[in-house]
Amino acid sequence: MKLKLIRTAKKADYTIGHLYADEQYVCDTMEPTWRDLRREGKIWGRTAIPEGKYRVFITKSKKMGRWLPLLWQVPGFEGIRIHAGNYPKETQGCILVGWNRHKGTLSNSRTALHMLMQRMTAALDRGELIDIEIC
Repeated sequence: MKLKLIRTAKKADYTIGHLYADEQYVCDTMEPTWRDLRREGKIWGRTAIPEGKYRVFITKSKKMGRWLPLLWQVPGFEGIRIHAGNYPKETQGCILVGWNRHKGTLSNSRTALHMLMQRMTAALDRGELIDIEIC
């Protein structure tokens, strides 16, 4: 399965994007503020991960107590998950999923996460690897 996150709005306090699975729109995303890491550096929990391609595994999150997607080998970051959340403060460096119907928030994030997890587990059941490209 090929996931693709296209960042569409880089705001001062958050970054909004569209998430696609095998070229089909799934939902919107929210991440921390995008920063030019070479110029600005990283602020822990408040910086979006670098653009690139990453392998995704579904593992149990100790912090959240449930199985969630984990992005693997993100340079300068660890523990980057895709999870439910509605506001920039809930990203903590991760990628939130939902629908961006109101400025600065996501709605129905648990529904979006459930739909995404169903697609991902079905792909894993078919023996597929999961990758995400962030641009």
